[in-house]
Amino acid sequence: MGVVDAPRETRSFAALFRDLAVASAEVLRGELRIARMEAGEVGTRVARGTAQVALGAVLLLLGTLALATGVVLLAGDQWLPDDRYWLAALVILVLTGALAAWLARKGMAQLHPSQLAPEQTIETLKEDTEWLKQRMTSDATSK
Repeated sequence: MGVVDAPRETRSFAALFRDLAVASAEVLRGELRIARMEAGEVGTRVARGTAQVALGAVLLLLGTLALATGVVLLAGDQWLPDDRYWLAALVILVLTGALAAWLARKGMAQLHPSQLAPEQTIETLKEDTEWLKQRMTSDATSK
């Protein structure tokens, strides 16, 4: 009959402590596996968010250049007196700057640390801590 199979009353403190250490190590290994999986998910979210920010910036740049050129020429020739192209360019700069800021803010929100926290691992670590506390107190009081 092994130490684990022995009745609770005859088990020594060392055996209880050894069982607790083995169970704690198993829990810790499980938590590390979960943490590794969540870290991979976080990496995927970071890569996706970064790619979206970069793609948005490139498309915004190309589209803005074409649009801005057309609108500046149109406004300078048709809408503003004395062919004031500089004023048309300034208006377009303000509008495209606002759009660029909105896109950058949206992309950065996906990269915010609160979006990257391993919530499941944190929750299970709290549960494991409570379980270990209960186990230690119940083993100590049963002796």
